[in-house]
Amino acid sequence: MITKAKSRFSTLTVLSMMLVGLWLIIAAFPFVWTLWGSFKVQADFFSKADWSNAIYGVHTLKETGSAFTGAGYHGAWVQEEFWRNVINTSIVVFFTVVISLTFGTLGGYALARSGQRYAFWILMISLVFRAMPHITLVSGYLLPFFKWNLWGILPTTIIVLVAINQPFTLWMLHSFFLNIPKDMDESAMVDGCTRFQAFRHVIIPVMWPGVITTGLFSFLLAYNDFAVTSMLLSGENETMIPAIASFMGNVQQQGNVMFAVAAVVSATAPLFVLVLFFQRQIVSGLTAGAVKG
Repeated sequence: MITKAKSRFSTLTVLSMMLVGLWLIIAAFPFVWTLWGSFKVQADFFSKADWSNAIYGVHTLKETGSAFTGAGYHGAWVQEEFWRNVINTSIVVFFTVVISLTFGTLGGYALARSGQRYAFWILMISLVFRAMPHITLVSGYLLPFFKWNLWGILPTTIIVLVAINQPFTLWMLHSFFLNIPKDMDESAMVDGCTRFQAFRHVIIPVMWPGVITTGLFSFLLAYNDFAVTSMLLSGENETMIPAIASFMGNVQQQGNVMFAVAAVVSATAPLFVLVLFFQRQIVSGLTAGAVKG
């Protein structure tokens, strides 16, 4: 029996490792291929005659004298001033995350500790807003933004992204607070703390992994957004994702695909670093029950 159990366990382990390995290959291959192709010319990376040109850089060697070139990065960052889009994205992401987490922690804590029936209905209403397509909320803001001459600037986009993201942060953080015993609050207040002091000095340190996990998802929402930012921001205030799309060109204007490829790599690389840096907090936060809802 023990031998059969070990055999089944080893088979399951091997199968699981194979599936994980297959998933990693499927997930990692597009980025690795894009990273490699970003150092080639367009004739190689999008070669229809021979796909191996993208590996060996035949046309890149002819045009630049080397199998690799940084022309795509120079064109995106210097010629098209992609660094301005990076700064705009950083501003939007920073304020979206800070505002969302501030209201989310305070609101989630209040709803988790209230014990009143209205807390349930507030969460239900927020869930309805979370389920709505983003474009619906954007269209509702367009008229007042145009009327008050607020269209095209970063603050209005931050407001809309916070409105879209707030129900998610409220639900996530509310779930974390429910997993923290009320005895901790009461013990802190018995020792002389006010409600806010107990929240700040006792509760927040305990659920810090949950705050980081929620903050990361809020970051990804603002960082990767296209629909909201493309509709609400003017050309000089574009964030990275709409700017990358503009590099591709349109019917009236020819773009440069290799600028877009280089910009995609530049925008994706920080995400890997961020996840690797916060991986412990993310795993701890998710396993603490934040996604149980």
